[in-house]
Amino acid sequence: MLLAAGIATIITKRNALGILIGVELIINAAAVNFVAFNRFVWPDMIDGQMFAVFIIVLAAAEAAIALAIFLNFYNNFDVIDVDKANELQG
Repeated sequence: MLLAAGIATIITKRNALGILIGVELIINAAAVNFVAFNRFVWPDMIDGQMFAVFIIVLAAAEAAIALAIFLNFYNNFDVIDVDKANELQG
């Protein structure tokens, strides 16, 4: 369900922050998938939880970098619409 919600959010939103939320939903779906797969295949090991923590750290770094890019884009164009992003091409 998280994966479907993330894909639907990415497809329907034109705002860059909405697309970032969709990407975060997809990343969280992968983390939940790792934990569930680990629980049913190797119940005594914590590999799935370690992957989930790594994914959470990676998602936090990705969100920080994306927000910095969006803030810079907003300062230049006064809008965060992804259709205006084609103006960034050299």
